[in-house]
Amino acid sequence: MISTRLGFTSFGGPIAHLGYFHEEYVRRRKWMDEKSYADLVALCQFLPGPASSQVGIGIGVMRAGVLGGIVSFLGFTLPSVVALIIFALLLHSLGFTDAGLIQGLKIVAVVVVAHAILGMAKNLTPDVKRKTIALFAIVVTLLWQTAFTQVGVILLAGLLGYLMYKNQPIDDKKDDVHFPISHRFAFISLTLFFGFLIVLPILREMTNINWIAMFDSFYRSGALVFGGGHVVLPLLEREFVPTGWLTEEEFLAGYGVAQAVPGPLFTFAAYIGAMINGWKGGILATIAIFLPAFLLILGTLPFWNSLRKNPKIKAALMGVNAAVVGILIATLYSPIWTSSILSAIDFAFAAILFSMLVFWKLPPWVIVLTGAFGGFLISSIM
Repeated sequence: MISTRLGFTSFGGPIAHLGYFHEEYVRRRKWMDEKSYADLVALCQFLPGPASSQVGIGIGVMRAGVLGGIVSFLGFTLPSVVALIIFALLLHSLGFTDAGLIQGLKIVAVVVVAHAILGMAKNLTPDVKRKTIALFAIVVTLLWQTAFTQVGVILLAGLLGYLMYKNQPIDDKKDDVHFPISHRFAFISLTLFFGFLIVLPILREMTNINWIAMFDSFYRSGALVFGGGHVVLPLLEREFVPTGWLTEEEFLAGYGVAQAVPGPLFTFAAYIGAMINGWKGGILATIAIFLPAFLLILGTLPFWNSLRKNPKIKAALMGVNAAVVGILIATLYSPIWTSSILSAIDFAFAAILFSMLVFWKLPPWVIVLTGAFGGFLISSIM
């Protein structure tokens, strides 16, 4: 019940979600102490995948084992999954993909991603070395737009981060934290995580079954995302727009609406799945994109005490996070900016929405509703 209530009320993105969790689970209910919560957050920031969802899963696991993790995940995620599947089905049945409302939602996507980049760049690229890694990621991602470019950039950035920061001192004075998962269970979870990454593409090529292809695309997107929910945008766009499963307008409209619902941004996958194969596709997409997060958090909890003390792993992650900023900037330009800001009035409207979000601190759902109404109004008078 607690996680479900959070799922209905947790607006504002992953950082806000972590604040809600802290208030509810640490301060109010005292299910865990400050240090245990901080260690769990650190682990989930370290792993690829949706950090806030992984923290929620981890809290459930620490409270009531694997079943507790599943219940916590369902409560936090289902409200936004249901809302986005319903929106996708309405979009299909009403057929208004070319309306001004959709254009307004696309401009909302520009504003939200730009705001996310500003915050991430400040935290993840504070020095010249990491700014240079981010610049490298921008250039390569824009000039070589292939399915493997982003993965290659992330791997190379991890190597550069390791070489640049491997000798940086790390605080190893923290006490160990114990998690209710055996090493054997953790090893099985990690084996499944990497096994799916290897087996699913092979099955996809051998069978040519759409459901397997969808599962593979969503699973890989969920497994290779570093830096939070917004970073899944370029991965999903590369998987589903060029292949013709979704138009650019449908993709960006759904992303804009995803900002208006509470819960994790990864539930955007439910919208994409429902657009492709109805409500069944939405459910499959949700399972596939969150499965890596489950397997990783279950597979690494028992080993976190040693991982967090390894300066080489931390150094590689610093490079990866810098590359993530660059990939997001490249994505902001193409496809988001190039397909959304088509005239001076679009830019002016984006500036207004950006000011509402960043300077006036209005909640995201207000930005989304204003964007949709403004887009409809502009199309009516132009």
